[in-house]
Amino acid sequence: MYEHRTAPLRVLAGAAFLMATSAVGPGFLTQTAVFTQQLGASFGFAILLSVLFDLGAQLNIWRVLVVSGRRAQDVANIVVPGLGHLLAFLVVIGGLAFNVGNVAGAGMGLNVMFGFDVRTGAVLSALLAITIFVVKEAGRAMDRFAMALGFVMIALASYVAIAAAPPLGEAVLRTVVPDRIAPLSIVTIVGGTVGGYITFAGAHRLLDAGLSGPGALGAVTRSATSAILLASLMRVVLFLGALGVVSHGMQLDPENPPASVFRLAAGEAGYRVFGMVMWSAAITSVVGSAYTSVSFLRGLLPRMENRWTWLVIGFIALSTAVFVTVGRPVKVLIAVGALNGLILPLSLGTMLVAASRRTVVGDYRHPVALTLGGAAVAFAMAWLSVQTLARDLPALMQ
Repeated sequence: MYEHRTAPLRVLAGAAFLMATSAVGPGFLTQTAVFTQQLGASFGFAILLSVLFDLGAQLNIWRVLVVSGRRAQDVANIVVPGLGHLLAFLVVIGGLAFNVGNVAGAGMGLNVMFGFDVRTGAVLSALLAITIFVVKEAGRAMDRFAMALGFVMIALASYVAIAAAPPLGEAVLRTVVPDRIAPLSIVTIVGGTVGGYITFAGAHRLLDAGLSGPGALGAVTRSATSAILLASLMRVVLFLGALGVVSHGMQLDPENPPASVFRLAAGEAGYRVFGMVMWSAAITSVVGSAYTSVSFLRGLLPRMENRWTWLVIGFIALSTAVFVTVGRPVKVLIAVGALNGLILPLSLGTMLVAASRRTVVGDYRHPVALTLGGAAVAFAMAWLSVQTLARDLPALMQ
């Protein structure tokens, strides 16, 4: 167990970047471009609200898991026997569906950069992701990979945002005083940032690195906050780039909104930059999705605890095989993406209950402010998700 003062910076930064880069996938890029086109500068309000929701969710979940020294499915099973198995099932199924899209996005990125066939690019990207888990110190390799590509994505997206020359004054104003609010945008981007497997990526990484117990809370809080701020920084940079494009009267290509943002802002060079950003976003999400989903399977398959890297390799290979042979199951991805918003209230609510159970956290006392904030996020997301799904999901699935 690492104590607060001796927790390696690499572990804390790696967990933060793993969560952040897991959130920034192909869907993240597309959502940001589409909602910016629909809402204009007012999308900044949804981003601001999502940052508050994300912090409320992550700080509660990370603290409870690290204090308890247990993964989420084990904590959930203590709260309600069998609940952990349900949570694991939802996370793994959702993670697999999303990983098919992540693999597809990696193939698209290499297609843009080098002209590879999308399926060939997907296979090459999957092989690179698998290589990370073949090496002896897979955790360390994963940390470095996520951090390196995280910096690359932010730098390249910032270049495009500057080139797009967005109206910064209007963006700031509408972030605080929006003239349009779309609940679907809030549910989607919160679910896409801390929904499903993403919520647990960083916390499970800290546990696997040996960081646990009340003495680690300060480090955990910093790491969780950094993760949300990194993901939010990427969201803001993409938002500003898209806002610059649409504010100048240009229309995004409905077939590939994020690609058109980069192309319209910076020409063909911008389009090549998009390919690198798309590939970086997709490949890091492939790694994060596979690692976190398998961390739930490890609780169900204790015999594989010491051979978890092979489960990760199998997960990536299966995702790639589905994409190569079947193609990207668009309707399934849409349904899973929308339902992701419902997983957050379930997982967050469970952790809030666990925070008051001595059988889970011992003598630790969870801050009342965090409990109230987390409960508000859970109820708000549950209400928004049900309302949004009832209204929009049937139309999306037609």
